[in-house]
Amino acid sequence: MLNAHHLKMMNRKVALWLLWVGFIAYILLLAPPLHLQETLTLLKNIFTLQWLAINPIILSLFSLVGIWLLIYSGLLFIDGRMQRVPFWPFALASVGSGVLGLLPYLALREPNQEFSGQKDAFLLAYAFVLGDWGDFVQQFQGDRFINGMSLACCLFCLLFPTILGDDIARRHWNNPQVFWTVALVPLLGPLVYLCLRPPLPSTIREESLIPNR
Repeated sequence: MLNAHHLKMMNRKVALWLLWVGFIAYILLLAPPLHLQETLTLLKNIFTLQWLAINPIILSLFSLVGIWLLIYSGLLFIDGRMQRVPFWPFALASVGSGVLGLLPYLALREPNQEFSGQKDAFLLAYAFVLGDWGDFVQQFQGDRFINGMSLACCLFCLLFPTILGDDIARRHWNNPQVFWTVALVPLLGPLVYLCLRPPLPSTIREESLIPNR
C-alpha cells in the first residue's frame, strides 16, 4: 500500500506529464497559427543584433527564457548527478524547445536532498518602459511562436518550486522563509537565491572509506 509520500510523488509526476502533453496539444491544436516567415525574420533580427526592429517586450521574453534555462541548469546539473536519468540531454533539448525539453526531466527525476561528491532586472524595466504592449497583445493572440514563448516563460516561473526544495535541503539551508520568498518572487527570487545560496557540503560515501579486505 502506498504511503502518503509516495502518493504525493506519484501525483506530482502525473501532473507534470499531463502538463507536458497538454502544452504540446495546446501549441499544436489551440494556439494561434505559426507565421513561419515572420518568425524566421524575428530570429534573424535577434541573432544578428538588429534589436531596434523588435518590440522590446518580445526581445525581453526571448531573453528571459534563456535566463530561466540557466537558472534551472544551476540547480539541475547537480541534481542530475544523483539521479538515474542525467540532466544534460534535457538541457540540450530545452535549448531548442524551452520548457517542453525540461518538463520530462522534472517528471522523471526523484526527490533527492542529498549530494555525494567533492565539492536581471534590466530586462524587466526595458520591457515595461519601452515595450509596445498593444503590439505584444496582438502578436500574442495571433502568432504561435510569441504565444508559446510567453506561456513557456510563465511555466518556468510556476515550476521552479518543484526543484527548489531539494536544492535548499542539499545545502542544509532548511528555512521555509527562504523557500517561499524565492518561490513567490518570479525571476528575481531565483536569481538572488543563486547568488546567496551556501555551497554544497563536501561529502564522501562511507563505502569509499572502507579498505578492501
